[in-house]
Amino acid sequence: MHRSLARVILACLLGGLPVATAHAQQEGLAAARAYREAHGAHILADYAELLGIPNVASDSANVRRNAEYIVGRLRTVGVTAEALTLPGAPLIVYGELRTPGATRTIGLYAHYDGQPADTSQWTHGPWEPTLYTRAIEAGGTPRPMPRATEPIDPEWRIYARSAGDDKTPIGGLLTVLAAFRDAGVAPAANVTFLFEGEEEAGSPHLRSYLETYRDRVDDVDVWLFLDGPVHQSGRPQIAFGARGVTGMQITVYGASRSLHSGHYGNWAPVPGQMLVALLASMKDSAGTVLVDGFYDSTEPIGAAEREALARLPDYDAELKRELGLVHTEGEPATLAERLLLPSLTIRGLQSGNVGALTRNVIPATATAALGVRLVKGNDPGAMLDLIEAHIRRQGYHIVREDPDRATRLTYAKIAKVEREGGYPAARTAMDAPVVAGIVSAARAVSGEDLILLPSLGGSLPLYLFNELFDAEAVVVPVANYDDNQHAPDENLRIANLWYAIDLFGALLTTP
Repeated sequence: MHRSLARVILACLLGGLPVATAHAQQEGLAAARAYREAHGAHILADYAELLGIPNVASDSANVRRNAEYIVGRLRTVGVTAEALTLPGAPLIVYGELRTPGATRTIGLYAHYDGQPADTSQWTHGPWEPTLYTRAIEAGGTPRPMPRATEPIDPEWRIYARSAGDDKTPIGGLLTVLAAFRDAGVAPAANVTFLFEGEEEAGSPHLRSYLETYRDRVDDVDVWLFLDGPVHQSGRPQIAFGARGVTGMQITVYGASRSLHSGHYGNWAPVPGQMLVALLASMKDSAGTVLVDGFYDSTEPIGAAEREALARLPDYDAELKRELGLVHTEGEPATLAERLLLPSLTIRGLQSGNVGALTRNVIPATATAALGVRLVKGNDPGAMLDLIEAHIRRQGYHIVREDPDRATRLTYAKIAKVEREGGYPAARTAMDAPVVAGIVSAARAVSGEDLILLPSLGGSLPLYLFNELFDAEAVVVPVANYDDNQHAPDENLRIANLWYAIDLFGALLTTP
């Protein structure tokens, strides 16, 4: 018996799964792996073609191009696919693949849109996919796409917007379905595909899509969110939740116009100093948020989650060295533990100019953008209410628009608060019955290297699927952790694309 199959059978027996599950997963894995080994150059060329289509959600023409391209590719590998529409919303790619006799349906969520890109900060154009021999910072150099018979180095990297976030799973799934078609392998479950076109814009229309087309997705038993990176150690991981997100922008006011710092310094209030003091009152030097009630609504984790945390690799010290950090917030708590608490982050500060543009003035205003990441139990609006209450306790009068003269002459301290939208966190219990088959499929590919994480630090709209449907949601990340997600020179390590293909082969054949 092959060693990997024996290992998976043992895991099935220990986890209470049928041995037939291991055989099915190995069949899917073998078909996927054989196809990618035989067609590596073709897979990379196809993926580069997908990456070459600009995909910022606000660019409606190119978003439509992406959707239509993906629909066409799905149809070529046997999926019944179409682009769903709503007025004023980017298209959602929907597909279904039905297997006779299947007793359950899995839903696969990914998004084909990407973050906006400042082309001046990229080594190559964001939508000009470029293959490198290694990561640029590791001394990699550009190289041509491989010829049909040329061996593929898994350490090559392809640079383009959305190479890591989040076109990787789309390219991987298209490859697996082609492999199944050629090998005569059928998915063990019915499969529903849902590829969104505005996740990076906050998914403002996703609820409307799910409600409008509910009949298309109501039978899904478990949703797999194919987004995010593997663990910072490079090991594969499955996450059982994601944090929610919200935020606000705060502007504080001094004089009604900027003042000469020589003529008025030491007399006129300085908005920058006022804002710094306000922000400092929200968080102590250890990283604890001082806003009253900030942690009160956090839902405790269960025994399975505590056990998973205990099993995680001790990687924080290595990560600190990589990032040039001597200390971290909340020490000695680990990164994984800190991700299970809500966070308050200053995303940006602005008041006057620095460097060559510095002027001898007291700026009239100072502004901070705050980001709030949420965990299960936190309501986005209620968390912003807590922060506003804290601002008032520091003596500020809150306004929603720039204050008029009467307001300025009435209140000594004024803060304009502009609240953002957002959505709550979601987390599936790690001991939920539906989880076992997903974990066994991932272990069929990665063995004991697999990491089980209670929650990712990033945000995904998992909550909508929990709220609207009687279905669990699990995050299945595949991209490399150092993919420059959302940043210039975003990239995908080819080994991670190969991992995605193998993993999806096992997942789609899990009964």
